[in-house]
Amino acid sequence: MREITTNTITQAVKKLCMDANYFLNADVYDALEKAKETEVSPVGQEMLCQITKNADIAAQNQVPICQDTGLTVVFVTIGQEVHITGGSLEEAIQEGVRQGYVEGYLRKSVVSDPFLRVNTKDNTPAVIHYRLVPGDTFQLDVAPKGAGSENMSKVFLLKPSDGIEGAKQAVLDTVEAAGPNPCPPIIVGVGCGGNMEKAALLAKEALLRPVGKHNPLPHICQMEEELLSRINATGIGPQGLGGRTTALAVNVEVYPTHIACLPVAVSISCHVTRHTHCTL
Repeated sequence: MREITTNTITQAVKKLCMDANYFLNADVYDALEKAKETEVSPVGQEMLCQITKNADIAAQNQVPICQDTGLTVVFVTIGQEVHITGGSLEEAIQEGVRQGYVEGYLRKSVVSDPFLRVNTKDNTPAVIHYRLVPGDTFQLDVAPKGAGSENMSKVFLLKPSDGIEGAKQAVLDTVEAAGPNPCPPIIVGVGCGGNMEKAALLAKEALLRPVGKHNPLPHICQMEEELLSRINATGIGPQGLGGRTTALAVNVEVYPTHIACLPVAVSISCHVTRHTHCTL
């Protein structure tokens, strides 16, 4: 049995929260640089240059890439042979988020009730997802997500007869309806299968996948490539000002489902698509 202290977890989450907001992921940064070479719109090119310049300033000065530092989503992968000592795992994670946002001078955007709207003043509680696996691993993925992109995300409960074409159309309709609102170029996470909440979780998890890495299933890989091409043909462009670079990637995850169901969730993420990872 491997032991990990709650203090170790708190400190890790604290750092991940700050790093996610200060440093643009290398895969996203590289994709933006590559897009500058293919973007035909002068305004679009300028927007891409401004985005990477902003990321450079944020990294150099360790300040947030975006003023909306997001609602923190934490994915925990924990081996069944791990023993957490020193207190509650849940509270250790929440404390890490609390310290990261307060000490990192990150905007606190969480309200304690969806209707009363009183700010919690430390960006907690985070949304936490746990996955229990064999062995003694302990992994953390921290993915703060801003409201501009989250508000553009959707869940569809399609008929099985709608098939893969219906799923593609749902994704395209979502992106086109979003327009400039999620601060493109976006990354699109898509979850297909399971049930309503599983599809939404798959879509959010899909945003953790590096840009350029495709689903290993041939028909899903083809779906990703086709959707990326069609999304970039919409002309929405960087920051919604026109051009070919509306999306950097479309990542699709699938899961078995009921014979009468075809759930499809679309999680749109902005050009930042913050996520950080560590293994303790």
